Amino acid sequence: MPVQNGDPDVTTPLPEATLWRPAAPVAPSVKPPMLTGIRRGLMNRCPVCGEGRVFDGFLRVVPECEVCHAPLGRLRADDAPPYIVLFLTGHLLIPPIFWIEKAYEPPMWLHMVVWLPLFTVICTLLLRPVKGAVVGWMMHLGFGDDDHPNHGPADLPPPASPSGPGPERHG
Repeated sequence: MPVQNGDPDVTTPLPEATLWRPAAPVAPSVKPPMLTGIRRGLMNRCPVCGEGRVFDGFLRVVPECEVCHAPLGRLRADDAPPYIVLFLTGHLLIPPIFWIEKAYEPPMWLHMVVWLPLFTVICTLLLRPVKGAVVGWMMHLGFGDDDHPNHGPADLPPPASPSGPGPERHG
C-alpha cells in the first residue's frame, strides 16, 4: 500500500506491521426498512432489533438498546415530534370544531371547556409514540452511525468567543 511522503511524485510502501487489522471480521450493520423502524419506534421498541425499549422515562431516550446496543441516545429528535403531534391533532380536531360551531353555535366558554382539555389529552397521548417513530426514522437515515458528521469527538474545546466588543448599535 503506497503512502505519500510530502512530495506527490514519491511514494514508499508502509511496512505490513504498521497496518491495523481487526481481530475478527466486523459484521455489517443491517438497518431495517424505514417503515419497519418507524413502526418499531411507534411501539416503544428499538428500531434496529425490535426487542429493546426506546424510552427510559416518559420521553427520555435510553443511551443504547439493552439488546442490540444500538446508540439510541445519540438521536436527538428535538422539535420534530411536537410539530408532528400538533399537525396531526389539529387536523383531527379542527374540522369537528368548525362543524359544531357552524351547526350549533355553542358559547365560547363551552368550546374552551371541551376542546382545550381534549387537545391537551390527545397531544400528550401522541407525543411518546410519535417521538419513538422519529427516533426510528432518524436511525434509518443514519443519524446513529459513528461516522455521521454530527458525531465528532466529544473532547473538542468550545468555540472561541469573538475577541473585542460586539457590534455597535446605532439607534
